[in-house]
Amino acid sequence: MWLALDTATDRASLALGGPAGLVAEGEIVGARRHAAGLLPALDRLLREAHATAMDLEAVILADGPGSFTGLRVAATVAKALVRARPMPLWVAPSLLGVARGAGAPDGQLVVAVSDALRGEVFAGGWRFGPGRVECVLAPTVLTPQALRARIGGEARIVGSAAPLLGDVQPSWPQARALLSLVGWHGGVRRIAAPAAWEPDYGRPAEAQAKWEREHGRPLAVPAGDAR
Repeated sequence: MWLALDTATDRASLALGGPAGLVAEGEIVGARRHAAGLLPALDRLLREAHATAMDLEAVILADGPGSFTGLRVAATVAKALVRARPMPLWVAPSLLGVARGAGAPDGQLVVAVSDALRGEVFAGGWRFGPGRVECVLAPTVLTPQALRARIGGEARIVGSAAPLLGDVQPSWPQARALLSLVGWHGGVRRIAAPAAWEPDYGRPAEAQAKWEREHGRPLAVPAGDAR
């Protein structure tokens, strides 16, 4: 059984499942609740699935961009789990999970956006096909106007910041979407050295400086193998 986590936005999402499908899922609403709420939510999810942490066979993590605190909390939990019981740590951009969760037809460009503050959005765009993902726009930071100019009018806009780009309802991460990306070409990637890995916070200068001040050492460069 696999555990998927997405804590990049104000709504954290957890899911348990595997190749046979979804087993259980949960949600934490409120950015300030992620640190205190993630472990209790995971415990509830495991009990709902009549399982324990020892039944986990892999962890799949949305690795940003997004909330510094939210991403750090999930990364810490994921590292502890894969250290306690050696198993794979797979990651994928948070925005990719949101785009996948939109259920768009094969070949349609889906652009996922979340609020980056300062009048900007985190944005990433993908097309999906049978067992594969094509990255059209790698996760980046843009103003809504610049993003519109870059993608044109054909893309489907989804995500928590979608209303900033027009008359679109917001949508939030669903960790179940990460489960479906395992084994897909261009989907999740396996982290070769979990202890040295860090999420993609989306604003390297500010987030990296904060992390390095708190820890007194340089932030490690993410390491991973394509899977």
